Amino acid sequence: MAAAGLLMLANTYLIFMWAPTEATLGHVQRILYIHVPMAWLAFFAFFVVFVGSVMYLWKRQRRWDALASSAAELGVLFTTLVLITGPIWAKPVWGVWWTWDARLTTTLVLWLIYVGYLMLRSYGVNRSQGALYSAVLGIVGFVDVPIVYFAVDWWRTQHQRLVIGGATLEGNLHPDMRTTLFFSLASFTLLFLVLLWQRVSMKRTETELEALEGSQELMGGRSV
Repeated sequence: MAAAGLLMLANTYLIFMWAPTEATLGHVQRILYIHVPMAWLAFFAFFVVFVGSVMYLWKRQRRWDALASSAAELGVLFTTLVLITGPIWAKPVWGVWWTWDARLTTTLVLWLIYVGYLMLRSYGVNRSQGALYSAVLGIVGFVDVPIVYFAVDWWRTQHQRLVIGGATLEGNLHPDMRTTLFFSLASFTLLFLVLLWQRVSMKRTETELEALEGSQELMGGRSV
């Protein structure tokens, strides 16, 4: 947690103080140092959901369900922030807050899928049923992740690939901008791992408390 906090502080300095200001877009371009890492981590979170869901259906162990559900919560959080920060950048660049661009639309669909995943868990008749149904959705829903990523290649779209102020990562991106972007990605990745670890630990504690309460109730019933 301490390392993640220090990296995020350093990342904030690099984004707003050290990285050069893009000549055309100005300071609004800096939001991409946050937008791009969160998008990548949303993809990674849903990949963890996919792996955890497959393992849960195979092993039927709660630890895999805890991993998948925790990653889904973080994935929804990061995708929400992507859908918020994207329009902030889009308004001065495209002139509109939102357009039904292929990547934007598929990202919104991705968000809806995993919001549905969380709702399915909440409205399950019991924990096991909710875990089972959500595992299936977690696997099927991951299909949309590569669709979001390749949308800019498969359809005509306004959304650029990895572009900052007209400069691609593969092209003439300023070295300081590239350094800031990758440092931001590393910082957010560590933050994600810390949050994932804490959320899984909380779910493990909840499971242990439920087991303890169940054993106490069983012992109380026997004594009566």
